[in-house]
Amino acid sequence: MRRGDGENRMPHGARRRATSASSSRGTGDAPSAKASTSSVRVRYAETDQMGVVYYANYFVWFEVGRCEWLRNLGWSYREMEAEGLSLPVIAASCEYLRPTRYDDQLEVRTSGWLLSPVRIEFRYEVIQPSGASIAAVGHTIHAVMNARGRPGRLPERIRVAFS
Repeated sequence: MRRGDGENRMPHGARRRATSASSSRGTGDAPSAKASTSSVRVRYAETDQMGVVYYANYFVWFEVGRCEWLRNLGWSYREMEAEGLSLPVIAASCEYLRPTRYDDQLEVRTSGWLLSPVRIEFRYEVIQPSGASIAAVGHTIHAVMNARGRPGRLPERIRVAFS
């Protein structure tokens, strides 16, 4: 589909459940650290020809939420990279439940789930506080990589935050 074709709109009459942003990998019982909330306002550049947010922008907002979640643990991407670690995305998904439009104020609720010492999952809900509705849910899974591009381990202080 071309940008502007309304690809992130629900078909007329379609109903979707938005109970959580959990993945299909069955990780619901993995340890989780406290959720964080980030605020974003939809910019004009983030919308398509019909004034609806272009679907790929949700992944940008997921990154905003992920960075804030890490910062709330006392660890920023800058510090992580200085320690020789990175968190490349190895899986990502988003389900679009309601359209968001230019100038909407949104909340991105992010939670982190430890899948293993070398993998972490982030779950996201994009909320429209004005109507208290969920606009989108999604998740990303990240591998922990060291400076040589090999699997690494999360620092102990971060792993402890999940217990």
